[in-house]
Amino acid sequence: MLNRRNLRIKVMQSLFAFEQCCEADFELAKDYLIERFSPDLNSMEVQDKDLLKVRQQQALKLIDQKHKGKKSESVEELIETEVKKALDQYKKSKDADFKFLKKETISQIDQLEDVFHSVLNLFPAFATVAAAEKRINHQNFTGNSIVKAIAANRELAKAAKNTSSGWDNRMDQVRSWFRDIIRTDEQYQEYIAKGKTDAEADLMLVRHLLRRVILGETVIGSYFESQHLRWTEDKEIVKGLAEKTIKTVRGEQGFQLQKLSLEWEEDKFFVENLFEKSAYLEDQFHKLIAANTVNWEVERLPLTDRVILQMAIAEFITFPNVPIKVTINEYIELAKEYSTPKSRQFINGILDVLARELKKSGDLKKTGRGLIDNK
Repeated sequence: MLNRRNLRIKVMQSLFAFEQCCEADFELAKDYLIERFSPDLNSMEVQDKDLLKVRQQQALKLIDQKHKGKKSESVEELIETEVKKALDQYKKSKDADFKFLKKETISQIDQLEDVFHSVLNLFPAFATVAAAEKRINHQNFTGNSIVKAIAANRELAKAAKNTSSGWDNRMDQVRSWFRDIIRTDEQYQEYIAKGKTDAEADLMLVRHLLRRVILGETVIGSYFESQHLRWTEDKEIVKGLAEKTIKTVRGEQGFQLQKLSLEWEEDKFFVENLFEKSAYLEDQFHKLIAANTVNWEVERLPLTDRVILQMAIAEFITFPNVPIKVTINEYIELAKEYSTPKSRQFINGILDVLARELKKSGDLKKTGRGLIDNK
């Protein structure tokens, strides 16, 4: 099941991509100015190359000043006009990237449930292939209580018809995996060689195939990785959902199919708002970060650290029901796992200072029992 840390990671990854897009968009804006004030090789008129070079340098300096919110120097109207065009195009591209990534973040989370269903549906798909084999007796596997429960689950069957989580159109792939991976697995061979199995043996085999074969370092695991951009994090979520589901199997009574989120609308609100507020963090908060990163130039901070600081401030001021300590601890953990070795200590110190500053300015307001005086 998704938790808030999973959601923060998703937002962080999308914000990282957004910042990279913004950098690329700004370089394109500068490329426009370079081209605009370069000699026209197709022109028959004599061109003042020295003047064009000066205008190009002035235009590039001006766009940097405006982009960073610094006081800009006075230049001729032509340069002002072209810089405005370049910045307008930059803003248009930036807004388009924002809309795409915001939508894509939600879409990728939505698709996780399909991947989870797809993993479960592999078991009855393998059983279908096993049942068709005549040379080897796979009766223990085809009669496995958990595999049969998965095959009989109506919710999974309905999802397979309405989404891409079924394997009917990929049975050649399933047959290949069964022949090369499942059938040759040592634990699988020991299982089918038993005279009789019980519920415990059934569960042990399914867990083994799930952890070590389907989601392990195998061709099958590589397939899922190739299909999903952020599989490193997603795999753990899918594995958790699948293990909790098979653990609930009770013979003919079936099982409780786990949900990706119990409160999806609430989680969706959290993701969308955290992404939006972080991506377009107000200038006053950017200045607050800059003022408190002593001996550091904000532009030279690792991008991941910058994203984490923006997210933490956005969470401080946007979600009054999330305790300050929770926010700080969560982003320290993200820095520890995803940024540089020194980032954990750096983020810890900066967020503690930022929380006090925001509380002092009145921008940080926590509501609810136990939150008002929460440091």
